[in-house]
Amino acid sequence: MDEITNGLDSSTAFQIVTCLQQLVHITDATVLVSLLQPAPETFDIFDDLILMSEGKIVYHGPRDHVLIFFEDCGFRCPERKGVAEFVQEVISRKDQAQYWNQMEVPYSYVSVDMFSRKFKESPYGKKLDEELSETYDKSQSNQDAFSFSAYSLSKWELFRICASREYLLMKRNSFIYIFKTTQLVITACITMTVFLWTRMDIDILHANYYMGSLFYALIILLVDAIPELSMTIQRLEVFYKQKTFCFYPAWAYAIPASILKVPISFVESLVWTCLTYYVIGYSPEAERFFRQFILLFAVHLSSLSMFRFLASVFQTNNASMTAGSFAILIVLVFSGFIITQSSMPVWLKWGFWVSPITYGEMGLSLNEFLAPRWQKMLSTNTTIGQEILESRGLNFDGYLYWISLGALFGFIIVFNIGYVLALTFLKSPGSSRAVISHEKLSQIQGSEDSRDGSCLEKKSGNSPAQNSIEPNKGRMVLPFTPLTVVFQDVQYYVDIPLEMREKGFTNKKLQILSDITVEESVIFSAWLRLSPQIDSKTKAEFVNEVLETIELDGIKDALVGVPGINGLSNEQRKRLTIAVELVSNPSIIFMDEPTTGLDARAAAIVMRAVKNVADTGRTIVCTIHQPSIDIFEAFDELILLKSGGHVIYSGSLGQHSACVIEYFESIPAVPKIRNNYNPATWMLEVTSISAEAELGVDFAQKYRDSVLYEKNMELVRQLSSPPLGSTDLYFPTRFSQNGWGQLKSCLWKQHLAYWRSPAYNLMRIMHTLVTALIFGVLYWDEGKKLNNQQNLFNIFGSMYVAVLFLGINNCSTVLPYVATERTIMYREIFAGMYSSWAYSLAQVIVEIPYLFIETAIFVTISYPMIGYYGSAYKVFWYFYTIFCSLLYYNYLGMLLVSLTPNFMVAAILSSAFYTTFNLFAGFLIPKPQIPKWWIWMYYLTPTSWSLNGMLTSQYGDINKKILVFGETKTVVAFLEDYFGFHHDQLAIVAVVLIAFPIVFASLFSYFIGQLKFQRR
Repeated sequence: MDEITNGLDSSTAFQIVTCLQQLVHITDATVLVSLLQPAPETFDIFDDLILMSEGKIVYHGPRDHVLIFFEDCGFRCPERKGVAEFVQEVISRKDQAQYWNQMEVPYSYVSVDMFSRKFKESPYGKKLDEELSETYDKSQSNQDAFSFSAYSLSKWELFRICASREYLLMKRNSFIYIFKTTQLVITACITMTVFLWTRMDIDILHANYYMGSLFYALIILLVDAIPELSMTIQRLEVFYKQKTFCFYPAWAYAIPASILKVPISFVESLVWTCLTYYVIGYSPEAERFFRQFILLFAVHLSSLSMFRFLASVFQTNNASMTAGSFAILIVLVFSGFIITQSSMPVWLKWGFWVSPITYGEMGLSLNEFLAPRWQKMLSTNTTIGQEILESRGLNFDGYLYWISLGALFGFIIVFNIGYVLALTFLKSPGSSRAVISHEKLSQIQGSEDSRDGSCLEKKSGNSPAQNSIEPNKGRMVLPFTPLTVVFQDVQYYVDIPLEMREKGFTNKKLQILSDITVEESVIFSAWLRLSPQIDSKTKAEFVNEVLETIELDGIKDALVGVPGINGLSNEQRKRLTIAVELVSNPSIIFMDEPTTGLDARAAAIVMRAVKNVADTGRTIVCTIHQPSIDIFEAFDELILLKSGGHVIYSGSLGQHSACVIEYFESIPAVPKIRNNYNPATWMLEVTSISAEAELGVDFAQKYRDSVLYEKNMELVRQLSSPPLGSTDLYFPTRFSQNGWGQLKSCLWKQHLAYWRSPAYNLMRIMHTLVTALIFGVLYWDEGKKLNNQQNLFNIFGSMYVAVLFLGINNCSTVLPYVATERTIMYREIFAGMYSSWAYSLAQVIVEIPYLFIETAIFVTISYPMIGYYGSAYKVFWYFYTIFCSLLYYNYLGMLLVSLTPNFMVAAILSSAFYTTFNLFAGFLIPKPQIPKWWIWMYYLTPTSWSLNGMLTSQYGDINKKILVFGETKTVVAFLEDYFGFHHDQLAIVAVVLIAFPIVFASLFSYFIGQLKFQRR
């Protein structure tokens, strides 16, 4: 059992461990438990102790002999010192010297290796070796003790239980599936009214629109599976932990997860087909309806399998989102619709046959265009169906429909096998705490050659605790006004006012940006919370003094990191939380459980930092769980509440808790405290609900009737009256800094965080680089090859995919990043650091240079490789359109985060925007063909303006004649007639393109401040 008492008070922890002791005695079982900060009475319940450090066993033997072992090593545990705390501190370089007991011998540090050797040489170590060296007689064991399998259940039972759990999880996540299906219904309704059958004829021109509607169905069902990425990744951590504990093999987890998605694919493909098939006006034969449904079902199921496989391989949100974006890009580009197979370079034609969407496109097209109604003969002696299939490079025999269906099911099997293999052989993403800044790295590299004992002793001698804190004890660079805090009518819930200028609040959960250093976190808080009248030099001195006071100066260059993954330890994070509040120079600091989740030594380090703060003259109010004797008695006063929020004691602790003990022992029938018993545990035990019932005492009433209560009330009345000459607290502004100062500080922090976030920024830049290369190679020198409408469709397809998928990748990757930062923003706004608009504007600005770099990379590579026209005017327009497109997609992602409670909902909602931006982009169905009741959506869709700008600026002034559906037209005329693009309207396009990112950014700034999704 691992840390089973975290977050519990000492009395409850004692009761839990007592229950375990009774379980051991009754069942004759063996229980191995790791505990943080065990109280002496909890520690005394155990029979044996295993003490480990640096991966070595320091002691393993009877619990009541551990002090004897360390006394033989020269160290004695002081009175009123918990044994658990002593054994953790005595092996620490920093704390060991205070326990040295052999005064006749000079103290020298005893390392963990030396302790381990002494243990092996001790009677306890020798006895352990003897017991382990004895040959075990297996005949004496119960036959049930033998296990011939890593798993306790049969394969069928493992499969059945995993399937049952998967079904339960799907039911509890039913909102997501209902939301996705509802979204699909809405999209289908929009699609069928855009491609309405009454506006479609049976001819070559409208066959092109039918082809676009079929391709859009494939895109919808492909994109609908994207949430499978994040849903799979969310559960990987639990899976790997349970797999390590041999709960079940990977296949028992993966196969049910795959099978139970079959009904989801069935329902969603059926919904889409039922709603759209006859309204769009596909071939009316029933068999063709069912063929389309079965094929769409296979496409959706293969998409789910593909994204599930990618999530199991890449294992993190950023990497999986980028891989998923690449996968979508590749399967769509090589599907044969955006660029026909015949137009692909010869050495890339294989990509056509390895894309699952190819077989979806092939099957749907053959199913539709080989129907009887498309068999009308044209003047070219071919049917309409054959002509459209030939133009798209899909003129295959009808039996390839069944081959396509078989190929899709083959992809499903391959992806699911890959999923099982990935879960079986890949390991969980490892955690590393070696996340440091460049300055810290330089410091380490500069001192690599001086790692001997004398150097370590010198470092220890210059430690903050010994040299920095003591000389400066009680002194601070910035003066502050000592204040008295009075509690009256205390309840469990206190409504905290907005003005926290004279008070600091440290939460038990640290919420600080992971990619900045400890010192930068404190500097950021100082810039925004100290008065602007204080000069920069004084602020810097104060920051350094705070770092020394909290003993963080030794790790000031370390990156904060992500909790549980990298960066600071829990204890260091707790101290950083205190430093971030202390740097605001408050008179009173509130702390919420600063030692929860820490071991005894780490808790002692945190409380030493708290004591250093108190020594400066500040008032500290602290809630605490499971305090050791030392930590408990470090406080001056105590407020103790019982269930219901009633005060049962408020007053001084006294020397060795004498005042508290005396007060409760004066109440009749309350048992006396035992020697060396933890007063914190004792007072919780004697005042518990069961103790009240047993004694027949209401401790709250006893307190209200006591002399202590009367003294406290008199003191409250005195302190509630302001002294003569005092003035009320007054703050002329809500924030210490003006708007410009807030913006500069937020932008400085965001700049550092972005520069140190390769998982976000480097990944999307690499995505852009690879995408540009793919487009350049696939469309090599196609820019000026204009002979017929299909050549323009191919080029337009490259623009369509570039805008859509570069944008989608940026929008998808910004979602988790901004969602994480929003949580940090809530805390910092609550602390009065800055206004929401300062954060949002900094977030908007910091994205611009990275998006500019992405645009420059894409244009520099793809433009000359595709072979577009080389005029500066056309290059500028291409660059400007791509840049604006990346801006509005990025800011759209931020806006969606500000509108939704979490990343998951934002990701699902974003897919609705992707499908809308796709449908009304003007590629699948051009502007003149869009019904008048939907034309407003075309104008509201930013991708339509991007494609308008790119295609019109490139070809809107080209008068070359080409063959268009059997007629000869100029390129200019074709753009105007087919797409509705006019070269003389480019100025309007330019204005609208820059307006979209401005509108999205403004909405993000507004909603991020108005909508609050934080849960307390």
